[in-house]
Amino acid sequence: MNLPFTTDQFLEVFRLYNLTIWPAQIIAYLLGIGALVLVFWRRKFSDRIITEILGFFWLWIGIVYHIMFFSAINPAARIFGALFIIQGLLFAWHGVVKDNLRFRFEGGIYAWTGAVFLLYALVVYPVIGALAGHGWPYSPMFGVTPCPGTIFTFGLLLWTSERFSKWLLLIPFIWSLIGSSAAISFGIWEDLGLLVSSLVGVALLFYRDRTATKGITAETSA
Repeated sequence: MNLPFTTDQFLEVFRLYNLTIWPAQIIAYLLGIGALVLVFWRRKFSDRIITEILGFFWLWIGIVYHIMFFSAINPAARIFGALFIIQGLLFAWHGVVKDNLRFRFEGGIYAWTGAVFLLYALVVYPVIGALAGHGWPYSPMFGVTPCPGTIFTFGLLLWTSERFSKWLLLIPFIWSLIGSSAAISFGIWEDLGLLVSSLVGVALLFYRDRTATKGITAETSA
């Protein structure tokens, strides 16, 4: 892929970004862990707060990372930023205003696959980055950069207990195709997990809801 920047320029953006926004990375980790806690510590406001955290991640990454930093070396980052902002607003609309997202850990293939993605985003992703030679401050950090944030999103959506608008999957899926190109172009091998989480996550969510619909139809016919 012919990109308008080099590997060194790409990693330098992460260095400058991480040092500039510090200690936002710690806050992002606390928010991510808080979202997971709220899945198990059920309160009437839990689902809305979880969705607000997801929406905040997407808005922050769109505005601060893509538009304010990444656009310095890649003009297309402004388009990426706009997509991330739209995704953040979609979470706000569906999960906060309409209150249509329900998060539960109910076991089974969906929940455990989601757990793997969440663990990957929070723990495994930065470890692989460090082993690959681009640790702090050159590493894409959880919650404030696109790829680990997208993996985390697919993980949490696999923890939903009810059907939701599949429009919420479109932008994360598109980004997974774009973002995973960095794994090949720049040796950001941890981003291969982005493509896996996207393909597997989308397939499982569509299969889950299709199976549930067939079950409801069969019960109605009976």
